[in-house]
Amino acid sequence: MLSTLTLFKVLVALHICSGSVGLVSFWIPIAGKKGAVAHRRFGTLFINTMLVTGIVAVAIALTTLSDPIGTHPHLVDHELFNDRRLIGGIFGWMMLYLATLTVNLAWQGKLCIQNRNDHFKNRAWHNLLLQLLLTIAAANCVWQGWRLNQPMMMGIAMVGFATVATNLWFIYKPRPTALDRVKEHIKSLVGAGISVYTAFFAFGAVRLMPELALTPGLWAVPLVTGLGLIIWHQRVVTLQTRARSGRASAGHPVVQSRQQRTA
Repeated sequence: MLSTLTLFKVLVALHICSGSVGLVSFWIPIAGKKGAVAHRRFGTLFINTMLVTGIVAVAIALTTLSDPIGTHPHLVDHELFNDRRLIGGIFGWMMLYLATLTVNLAWQGKLCIQNRNDHFKNRAWHNLLLQLLLTIAAANCVWQGWRLNQPMMMGIAMVGFATVATNLWFIYKPRPTALDRVKEHIKSLVGAGISVYTAFFAFGAVRLMPELALTPGLWAVPLVTGLGLIIWHQRVVTLQTRARSGRASAGHPVVQSRQQRTA
């Protein structure tokens, strides 16, 4: 029978393998031509690796919660992590929240494009369940952060509440446009990238410099970068859609005759 530490190490190895593919493949759809073959292929790869990475991260978090000291023996004598509750809070509850956030965003980003011809399918039970689970995980992260006097845990949980709110806004929008779907796709998948990069920087840094795991600046880097990418790409697709609409209107004879009468 595997020991808790052995199981933890196996899960971490799987997490690193899938997460590394996701960290690299994330940038190809971001930097490449939207809708091109490379965009679709690497976008699909990114979604699938994020789902695997998030699910494995859930298992890692649960393993940590079952035995905080046994899974993180290198932190026992560290001045910042000598409290069993803190190890469980940061590497258990907070990681569980981030894992749920990653799965939620990756799945939402997949569905909003997959169901382009039948928006009602976005209200499938599994997608709505993910919204509930993320709300619970975010609320618990706030509660655990308050108990442990860790404002960072409470602050990062706000992203989860915002994610659920925007997801539900899209899911229950009666007739979303093509632009709505693309913007939701961007928000969700770049958001998943933010989540996995946050975990990479924060939890990965623990192995080299444990004190960095609680540094707000380290957590802010992927968040600020990701939000900038979301705003930028959503603006680009909005301007492109308006430009296409303008060209189509200019070339339409009915519109032209109306414009002439108005002049």
